[in-house]
Amino acid sequence: MSNELSIKSPCVRNCCLDTNDVCVGCYRTINEIMDWSSMTSEQKNETLEICTNRQRQDDTKKMHF
Repeated sequence: MSNELSIKSPCVRNCCLDTNDVCVGCYRTINEIMDWSSMTSEQKNETLEICTNRQRQDDTKKMHF
């Protein structure tokens, strides 16, 4: 058993890639989605931070329309 705490996938079951190959549900790239199960906790946390930033950028774009 791993000493690292399990970090839950951010998947919200709204899987659809946008024109930049980023999921519109969880904001991960297709590579981040495929690699999730083999990532370390540190990599998962970094990915979650990147996804949060992507979502903020997307929300900002939507506010300007």
